Amino acid sequence: MKTAARARRLVFAVFAGAVVLVFPAGARARGDRPSFEQWLRSFRPRALARGVSSDTYSRVTRDLQPDTAVFEKLRTQPEIHEELWQYLNRCVSEWRITTGRAKRAEHASLLTRIERDFGVEPPVIMGLWGIESAYGDPVVQKNHARAVIPALATLAWGEPQRRRYWEQEFLDALVIVDRGWATPDEMRGSWAGAMGHTQWMPSVWLTVGFDYDGDGRVSPFGPPDDALGSSARFLVERGKYRRGEHWGYEVRVPTDAKPPAGSRSYAAWMAAGVVRADGAPFAQLEATAELWVPVKDGPAFLLGPNFYAVRSYNPSMNYTLCLVHLGDRIVGGEPFVQLFPGSERPPTLAEVQEIQRRLTALGFDTGGTDGRVGNDTMAAAQSFQRKIGMAPADGYAGVTLLTRLRETHAP
Repeated sequence: MKTAARARRLVFAVFAGAVVLVFPAGARARGDRPSFEQWLRSFRPRALARGVSSDTYSRVTRDLQPDTAVFEKLRTQPEIHEELWQYLNRCVSEWRITTGRAKRAEHASLLTRIERDFGVEPPVIMGLWGIESAYGDPVVQKNHARAVIPALATLAWGEPQRRRYWEQEFLDALVIVDRGWATPDEMRGSWAGAMGHTQWMPSVWLTVGFDYDGDGRVSPFGPPDDALGSSARFLVERGKYRRGEHWGYEVRVPTDAKPPAGSRSYAAWMAAGVVRADGAPFAQLEATAELWVPVKDGPAFLLGPNFYAVRSYNPSMNYTLCLVHLGDRIVGGEPFVQLFPGSERPPTLAEVQEIQRRLTALGFDTGGTDGRVGNDTMAAAQSFQRKIGMAPADGYAGVTLLTRLRETHAP
């Protein structure tokens, strides 16, 4: 489990836009480095020592070509710094909520089984699935997925700063093929190697995944059973998830008193004047939680142990808040009661699509007009903001941006 968490942190660092020295796209290696073909030949003993058969290695690498576009991806990840309210609006979007409700109904029996086996409730599983892959969205898979094995092999060959990491991921991908869990053609995902419903790197696939649907192989693709069941088990074993406890609540804190610090029971928090923001009672007065105010003068939250259990999947507090809030919205919960400073309402699905259409018409490619806001849409929004001198140029595709786009009179 420690290896899996480390792999997830490294992938997060890659997507955060780390700048590294790499070979120019399309160029052959420098004089002190072998060509890609030479490197594949020299890497064979490593693969065989890892347990990959000679036949598998030959079959996978026989016609393998470097995917040098990954170097450009690594260099040019958009440096976009979102406010927490922007991140929440983007991740807990109308599209994710409505699609999540449909997916929850479609997979009700699987979610019931997961809760019975591991104690992880459907809202948490749905939030994780929605944040990680938009529920295995086929549009994303079709438009943005790439072959993972060429990408990982290319990074292992030509990216010196994390070479050992990329080599290990390439080796693990070969092991997966050798075990018959997937073919190279099936292994499609991000340029950095994350795949499937819950965005597994090959190392995560091998160390966290298990055969939950009983078909004889472990797979993050196709039916979501293995991905969601494995992730639930991870939250229990790694995060110590507690059956039957809610992750926490948005609360109101008295302005005329300093609330106590540290973890204490909900009953103790009530005695200190802290109440749920929606006016409802706390469900388990004996359960414990601690106070978190992520943004000064913004919403406050009491966070129980299960919030931190979910956080074991990704060490970001903001990520975890988005995940659990999305899960609550999918099962009928309301938006947060208190506003974040400087925030604006989230755009509707129709408004996001209009933003994408207008940006594309102006020459800023969003990679589609489907209402799903990813890196392409954020990068296009940021480029437009910079062109017109809009500050901050934060790449946020919201209602203020839409107003400025409408002012351009684009169709």
